[in-house]
Amino acid sequence: MNYTINRMFKDRTIEDIDARTRTALSDNGFGVLTEIDVKATMKKKLDVEMPAYRILGACNPRMAYSAIGMEPRVGAMLPCNVILREVEGGVEVSAIDPVASMQAIENADLTAIAGEVRDLLAKAVEAI
Repeated sequence: MNYTINRMFKDRTIEDIDARTRTALSDNGFGVLTEIDVKATMKKKLDVEMPAYRILGACNPRMAYSAIGMEPRVGAMLPCNVILREVEGGVEVSAIDPVASMQAIENADLTAIAGEVRDLLAKAVEAI
């Protein structure tokens, strides 16, 4: 099973795709709660170079509230991470598939919410 929803953008910069990703997420009910610049962190902590790699922690508050109400510890699996990474010829965006990540929790209602979140994330990735 695939665990991410992916899209490749040829001949684009990470700054362009970052801005477009944030807009697409917002337009689909998500806010970005966290941001990790993995490239900068690896340079600082390990003094190594790597291509640009960002992790955006996206959250749909309504869906998160419902999920936490059903399974209080599900917060350990939130927010939904979306990565942007420089690859040869462009930038790849990958969003977590919440259905795949929630398989460890046996709760049909939670699985249904995860499916709704997956659909919204897929729309967001398509809209970038």
